[in-house]
Amino acid sequence: MKRIVIELNGSWILKHNDDGQLPTDRLGAVFGKENFRIEEKSLTTITLIAKDPDVDTSFLFKHVRDTFLELYPEDDADEILHLKVMWAGDSPEDPPEEDTDEKLEDMQKLFDEIIRESGGDEEETEDLEKKEVMDKVSQLVGAEEYKRLVEEIFTVAPEILRESTRSVFYGRSYLFSIGDGCGLSTYLALLAQAISASGLCTMYSRPVLEERLGPYREDSEPFDHIFQLLRGGDRDRVRILCIDISEWLGKTESRNFKLFLRTLEKVTDEFIVVFRVPFLDKDVLANLNFSLNDLLSVKTVSFPPFSQNDLKICAERELQNYGYSMTKNAWVFFQERIMEEKGDGKFYGLNTVKKIIRELVYKKQLDNAEKGKTSHVIDRNDAKSLCKKPQNALSGAEQLEQLVGDEQVKEKIREIVAQIEVSKQQYADDRPCIHMRFVGNPGTGKTTVARILGKMLKEKGLLRIGNFYEYAGRDLCGRYIGETAPKTASICRDAYGSVLFIDEAYSLYRGDDNERDYGREALDTLIAEMENHRNDFVVIMAGYTDDMEKLMRGNQGLASRMPYTIEFPNFTREELYEIYVSMVKERFKCDDRLLEAAHNYFTSLSEEVVSAKEFSNARFVRNLFERTWAKAAMRSQLESRTEIVLTKDDFDRATGDKEFSFNDRKKSRIGF
Repeated sequence: MKRIVIELNGSWILKHNDDGQLPTDRLGAVFGKENFRIEEKSLTTITLIAKDPDVDTSFLFKHVRDTFLELYPEDDADEILHLKVMWAGDSPEDPPEEDTDEKLEDMQKLFDEIIRESGGDEEETEDLEKKEVMDKVSQLVGAEEYKRLVEEIFTVAPEILRESTRSVFYGRSYLFSIGDGCGLSTYLALLAQAISASGLCTMYSRPVLEERLGPYREDSEPFDHIFQLLRGGDRDRVRILCIDISEWLGKTESRNFKLFLRTLEKVTDEFIVVFRVPFLDKDVLANLNFSLNDLLSVKTVSFPPFSQNDLKICAERELQNYGYSMTKNAWVFFQERIMEEKGDGKFYGLNTVKKIIRELVYKKQLDNAEKGKTSHVIDRNDAKSLCKKPQNALSGAEQLEQLVGDEQVKEKIREIVAQIEVSKQQYADDRPCIHMRFVGNPGTGKTTVARILGKMLKEKGLLRIGNFYEYAGRDLCGRYIGETAPKTASICRDAYGSVLFIDEAYSLYRGDDNERDYGREALDTLIAEMENHRNDFVVIMAGYTDDMEKLMRGNQGLASRMPYTIEFPNFTREELYEIYVSMVKERFKCDDRLLEAAHNYFTSLSEEVVSAKEFSNARFVRNLFERTWAKAAMRSQLESRTEIVLTKDDFDRATGDKEFSFNDRKKSRIGF
């Protein structure tokens, strides 16, 4: 008769110590009612005797595993269960002693196959696993170096197994240079699958651990948590341990870090170590690799940022996962939404793409539900509704004409467009630089005009794409050594064929030699991009007049590549009023008394207020308009009105708030 021994992980048992019934009791209660007899039971072990001597061994293994998963569906059977089958010693029909080991070995092999949920020939199963992994890897967008790494592992694995030199493979570590949101977790999981399928290691069912090495401080030890993980290794199974060492860039030669590497070196047969850093400059990455190779054998794998086309491919696949598609016209607004996400300098690659696709699918499903439709095609209007700043239907020239403000700025823009058009005809592919600087106080229309200029250049055929990318100066800087140059280059690469608008550009230059300030590195990279791709995109730098002048004096190479300068004067009081009226009439109905109050308010603003450096001109007007709107919305709610009509009282309450009540402030006299 056959005896089956069920052993459960002791640590797991302790976690269930407070359950109403111990796991061995629960399992025993199930099997006691079936074709088994419980021979022995302890806290962690159950020994069963199968009543049917001819019961199939594979059935026994599968039945026990399935029963466990029914009772504990949230837990990992592969890590917790250990099963053995042997012949009951009191059976008169025991097999000969010399055959027992062979039978047990065969049964264990059978069990291993079942745990892997595979069937048939082992080599055939391994081939299927390899093919499955390679299919997944081949479908990855970009990541060419990573693809070659996986191919290399599959190529060398048979030789390592034939020579029985697994320690050679265990001794290898990896350095992944990859930006946030570019799929690190996916790459790590696929690497674990590749290693397992190659037969080089037996991996845990949860094969990847991701950790971050914090900065060194006197009151904390950044290595402690990782050291605790290392003590939990298992020589029979291997995990990938990914450690983000970004905080230690430039400190890898320190004594503390070398001691850390020495500790990692001792557990290479239990953990495959992957160091993670942002996407870095090649020279910085080479120096880092050299430092890590002092104690470990480290292979560097770089993951360049996704291009616009890469992101579109990823979005298409994500849509397909939900069973949706998108029309050609809708993709224009998807790209617009991507630009908006990038505009604050914080873009998370695939994570952002997935977020946008989820928003699109939800909006489509809501629209279907409200209209009784079942469409799975996202059209232009669906995608347009996601954009915070919908595209204006007017031409660039018409938008420029509608602007309130200095006619000299408008005329200068028209001249620049005409000059660029002529230079294209005269110089063809080698036309002069068309980069420019916009100088003036905040809220004077620099961003708005830059956006209109991009549209005009697109409409004239002077820019092939005509998108508008807006960043603050410091957005071009990385957080770590070697991150700034590739980050700046990536931002420029996105803007090829379009306009790259850099607000507060003067923040890139601080006039000192501080090595920790990456502004100078960003400027050097930007200047190179402006020169090498001067025919394919327009860089517009904007900021205060004095600060921009200081930036140009400190960077002659930059000044010579920006031949066009437009000065944006402050709006007059009458122009501020006109801007306010245009905002109100575009969105709401209003009474005449509000317009009269607004005119009195703007025309009575003091010279001290409107000439102050911090006065934000049109931005100030927009803030006041939105505050008036908020006051009106609150009043309408209290009055149970559905339509919002702006009134003089709403305006008075808005201008009564301290940030808008300049004319009510009393100056205190010195000495009183």
